[in-house]
Amino acid sequence: MTQHLHTPQGRTIAYHLIRGSGPTVVFLGGFMSDMAGTKAVFLEDWCRAQGRAFLRFDYSGHGESSGRFTDGTIGDWFADARAALSLIDGPVVLVGSSMGGWISLLLAREMPAKVAGLVTIAAAPDFTEDSMWAGFDAHQRAALDRDGQIALPSDYDAPYTITRRLIEDGRDNLVLRSPLDLPFPVRFLQGTADADVEMSVALRLLDHATGADMRLTLVKGADHRFSDGACLDLITTTVADVIARA
Repeated sequence: MTQHLHTPQGRTIAYHLIRGSGPTVVFLGGFMSDMAGTKAVFLEDWCRAQGRAFLRFDYSGHGESSGRFTDGTIGDWFADARAALSLIDGPVVLVGSSMGGWISLLLAREMPAKVAGLVTIAAAPDFTEDSMWAGFDAHQRAALDRDGQIALPSDYDAPYTITRRLIEDGRDNLVLRSPLDLPFPVRFLQGTADADVEMSVALRLLDHATGADMRLTLVKGADHRFSDGACLDLITTTVADVIARA
C-alpha cells in the first residue's frame, strides 16, 4: 500500500515501507525511473520473504510523488531521500541504482553513522557534469544557456528534458571531487555492456572512495538495466553479504 510523506520543502513523497528486522534495506531509483521498477519490487519481495524491513520511494517529479520532473535537481532528490530516511529509526543498507547510486553516496557522506552498508548498481555519480555537460556540443550549451533547457534522446522513453538548473545544481553535489569516506561494507555492481554508465565510472569511484571493506563486481554482458534473473539474484546475494558484514 502506497503511503505519503510531506517534506520540509513542501513536496509529497510516495513510498512503500515494510516493517521487519534491521538494518532496513532502502532502494534508491534512477533518473526518470520509479519505485515500481523491476529491481525495486524484486528486492522488496526478497526482503519480505526474509522478514526484513524495506523502503522504496519515488523522488519528487517521479512516479506517484508530487511535482514535475523538469523542476527537480540532484539536490532536490537528495533532500527527498533524506526525508524518506527520517521514516526509519535504526540503521539502513542503501541500494542505489544509477542516479540512485549518486544519491546514496550523498546520503552516506552526510550521515555515515546511520548507514550500515551500501550497494550500488551501475552507479552514476556526477553524471550531470561528467556525462551530460561534458558531452554537450557548443550548440547544446548555447541552447541550454539561452532557453534554460534542452531535450536529449532516450533509449527508454520520451526524450529527456535537461534543464540548466539541473546542471548547475549538480555542480553543488559532486562526490568525486572531494574526499569520500565510506566506513562500512560497500559493494559496487557494474555491467560490462552498460551503454549509459561506462565501466570507467565504476573504476573511478572504486579508486576515489576510501573504506576498509569495498569491492567492485563486473558482470560480463550485463546492461544498464541490470534486471535479468542472474543480475537480480546477484543484487540480493550482495545485499545479504553486506547485511552479514554490517
